[in-house]
Amino acid sequence: MATIYGLNLTHTLFLAGLLAFGQIEMWHLMILAFVNGAARSAQMPVGQALVPNLVPKDKLLNAIALNQATMHGSRLLGPLTILPLLESTRIEWAFLACSMFYVVSLVQSLRIKTPSTGSMDDKKGFFSNFTQGIPYVYKHPLLKLIVMMAFFHCGFTMSFEAVLPVLSVERFNATDGADFSLMMMSIGGGALISLIWLSGVTSETTKGKLFLNLGVISGLAPILLAFSPNIYFAIGSAALMGASQAGYMTLTHTMIQLVTDDSVRGRVGAVYSVHIGGIMASMNLANGAISDLAFLKIDLFNGLRVLLPADTMLTIGGILFIATVFISWFIISLRKIYQTGIPQPSLIQA
Repeated sequence: MATIYGLNLTHTLFLAGLLAFGQIEMWHLMILAFVNGAARSAQMPVGQALVPNLVPKDKLLNAIALNQATMHGSRLLGPLTILPLLESTRIEWAFLACSMFYVVSLVQSLRIKTPSTGSMDDKKGFFSNFTQGIPYVYKHPLLKLIVMMAFFHCGFTMSFEAVLPVLSVERFNATDGADFSLMMMSIGGGALISLIWLSGVTSETTKGKLFLNLGVISGLAPILLAFSPNIYFAIGSAALMGASQAGYMTLTHTMIQLVTDDSVRGRVGAVYSVHIGGIMASMNLANGAISDLAFLKIDLFNGLRVLLPADTMLTIGGILFIATVFISWFIISLRKIYQTGIPQPSLIQA
């Protein structure tokens, strides 16, 4: 964990230096983006695997909710921190501010002394041990369903970063990055409020109902954003997106940790991260590529409402995930979760 944060710190300082001396080029950004993505993809499963080793299982949802609150809260704190810097200074100061957060993360990660309970088979090579999580996920009757629900959730409702700048400019006539920053901040603020509240939920029945209801709301929120009549309604819709999506993913993370054996927790986390990270990256790329296609501009009600291509993509994604949640009700394992709550370790192993 400390090594990853050290890599992130070095990467951000290097980028700030290139900007400060006016030496930045597109190929620099491509390489640095690859390094940052690789570091983040390693950091997420490592962090997720550490949490169950630090808290008792009956407090796992609370711990994961607080852990997720720090990540989703950065969507509020990050834009809030750099917004005045972008207005009053050069952009490299924004990256230097990010570096300070990495310093804090590095110092705090060095304070963790709890050993991991993961295991490696000495008779197998590195690649065989690394890929052990893949068959584990797909052979587990409940785990594969949870991962696939998260996969569809991320693909249909959480791949919106590429369309928010388009909406802020074409829908709300933004002339700078302020409206985009406000929407990102509202997403982070909604997520933070949701996760702080979720960290205090103890009833298993409530957790199950939340998993169902937050899934439906996660599909509705992008549709509300697409039909927002003004920037204020859009900010509220974005906050609802952040609250519902963060809550849904936190419950998903908790179930995955509960049903996964300690010996493969990190590798299962890596498989999970590949699923959700891969689909979000792919869908963001697709959304950005087709956000200017004219045939996706839809005239509704004789011109009363015109959907931009970005609006259309948000609407379609929301509808598809609502349909996914509806279909999932007919899968017995998922319906039991919706009705009675997250499975307890004793029931899972029985």
